[in-house]
Amino acid sequence: MRNDIEKRILDISEYIKKTRCTIREAAKIFNVSKSTVHCDVSTRLKKYNLSLYNEVQNILQQNFLEKHIRGGQSTKLKYMLKMKQK
Repeated sequence: MRNDIEKRILDISEYIKKTRCTIREAAKIFNVSKSTVHCDVSTRLKKYNLSLYNEVQNILQQNFLEKHIRGGQSTKLKYMLKMKQK
């Protein structure tokens, strides 16, 4: 059981590092909750791999700073699609 959790933590962290995805996107890919992903990469990862933890935290910090831009793009796309349907 313990090895499964450790493997999940490292797999999710490597995926975030490789794709620079958000916590929400990683949660969908690994079929776990956002809370689980957040807990895995924010607290548990630090015990297993400190250098990977630091890299993932930098990526998540960058995603956090860009979230207002993503939200604006999403809203714009939503209304553009709505206008096309009319």
